[in-house]
Amino acid sequence: MTTSAIMNPASFSPPVPGISSRSLVIEGKTLAPLVHRYVARLVDEWPERIRSLLSQFGSPLHIVLPNVLVENVDALRAVLHKHDLPFEMFYGAKVNKSNALVRAAVESGIGVDVSSLYELRDALRCGADGSRLCATGPAKTRVFHAALIGAGALIAIDSREEFDDLFSLAREIAAERPTRILLRYQPNAYRASRFGMTAADLLVCLRRLAAVPEMLQFEGFHFHLSGYRYESRVEAITELVPLIDAARALGVSPRLLDIGGGMPVRYVDSALYNAFLLNQRESDYRNSRVPSSLYPYGGNLGATEWLGRLLGSSCAPGLSVARYLNREKLTLALEPGRSLVDQAALSVFRITRVKSLANGTLAVFAEGSSFSACETWFASEFLVDPILIAADEDDKADDYARHRGMSRATVPAYIAGHSCLDEDVITNRYVHFPKRPKAGDLLVYANTAGYQMDLLENEFHRHPMPCRVVASFDAAGRMAISPDVSLEASA
Repeated sequence: MTTSAIMNPASFSPPVPGISSRSLVIEGKTLAPLVHRYVARLVDEWPERIRSLLSQFGSPLHIVLPNVLVENVDALRAVLHKHDLPFEMFYGAKVNKSNALVRAAVESGIGVDVSSLYELRDALRCGADGSRLCATGPAKTRVFHAALIGAGALIAIDSREEFDDLFSLAREIAAERPTRILLRYQPNAYRASRFGMTAADLLVCLRRLAAVPEMLQFEGFHFHLSGYRYESRVEAITELVPLIDAARALGVSPRLLDIGGGMPVRYVDSALYNAFLLNQRESDYRNSRVPSSLYPYGGNLGATEWLGRLLGSSCAPGLSVARYLNREKLTLALEPGRSLVDQAALSVFRITRVKSLANGTLAVFAEGSSFSACETWFASEFLVDPILIAADEDDKADDYARHRGMSRATVPAYIAGHSCLDEDVITNRYVHFPKRPKAGDLLVYANTAGYQMDLLENEFHRHPMPCRVVASFDAAGRMAISPDVSLEASA
């Protein structure tokens, strides 16, 4: 089995507790994944179980780890408690289709951010209280609005047009309780965005709310920004300070400030990642194109550090964000998605064939498609090396020797899907394997829960949708496997 010893932490950025780096490490060429201890146990101790699961459920197979989501919730909670800050957390369900992850979020005591009628239904079936749901997105339908009103959910209004639609529907329904709303702000630096409202539009909505408080219950302001800089969120909060004052002057006092998501996740060691970016060339990619846009896979900040820096940044004279929120008696709301499913799933592909190419490299054909590993469809790359699990015992012994430094030779290969599309490529980047992969070997991609594994999945060529299974661990570390059931189908 192709894994390596844990990297020496003195040589790299500080390790995340319970997370190590696997696979061959060659600075500037390889991008060994950081893996959670549960993933390491699966790969190191139970490779036969992984093979058995693929025989039963097919390739690719997604293995979901709800315990890890709970750990991530606790880590963010610890940062917020350190600042003695009241908060609400909503798991961004759009990040992954797993209902086991939604259920884990609910059972951990947080709410759910839903962006469709179907996410709403699944969240309720997973046990979520309607009042602990927050609905985002700019194009909510009338049916979705009605279901949200009925559930008592918090609705983030994206535009004056949505305000009008929701107001009319609330008046028509004549619900026993006011409809709970947030107003979504569009910061000055995001004027080209189609999301949110300018300060002028927010003031129009606030005046209307002041006139009809019995219809819509204003609970606060919301924004959700692209990019991963905490500084942009601090700027948005700073711009909202006078609007919070204006709302109070109108008699519609906010209780909540929702800053959305966008907390970064570290997939690979920062030093390895920076070395790769510094050294990458067109020749490192089979299409001779270096991607122009990449997720910060080896960024210097993880979610907890990012949140700590945001809360400690200044947003008003003499006040950090945390102190301002406490002074104003405002609850901070977060909608983490990717950061809550950090390390909470892995995806396993079986190799069907390995083809030698004229340039001395290989094309590795996986049983599955790039729709289950989708970054290449956005002209980008999932800059994380897969872990290679050999198919037979002799190769496992050989792998062990190679990964203990007995051989530094590598075999470059790109990984293609099984469809007829030339664009069906899981990675255009040449992955440097410690040995030649072969049919029957497994490719394990770590940390795929965050948009990577199922955002674009479909039944192209009439292949069935890939299966998901849940790997749960008890207090003693014992693992149990169960299906990740579709609640819609079982209802």
